Amino acid sequence: MHLLTPDDIQLLTQVGFIAASRADVQRAEAIFGALQRVRPARAFAHVGLACARLNAGRAAEAAQALERALPDVADGEDADTVRAFLGLALQLDGRHSESRRVLQNLLRAAAAGADNDGLRLARRMLGEPAAPST
Repeated sequence: MHLLTPDDIQLLTQVGFIAASRADVQRAEAIFGALQRVRPARAFAHVGLACARLNAGRAAEAAQALERALPDVADGEDADTVRAFLGLALQLDGRHSESRRVLQNLLRAAAAGADNDGLRLARRMLGEPAAPST
């Protein structure tokens, strides 16, 4: 028996992103921390908490948390999204070459023709075309 329904998770995620948008790291940690325990392999809770830290000017913490999350995140779109946000956090932390390397590696590892939110963010950050070239 699941304690949270998909609708409950969606509502908590929305509330968590409201906290993140206001740089309310304490509330975001409570909400997204719980969601990470329920859905550890999904990107949304890791990204939400990273966004709270980024909005609070704590880019180094966001990058560290995203790096720690990567081994447990599901391959594919979830991992791509976490890697793209890691690239963003590194850039905002002033670690431009590391950011560029993470984003380039993300795009290099993507299957030909692959497209998802993480890959699109990485392309935009690197100034590459929005659609993958075939």
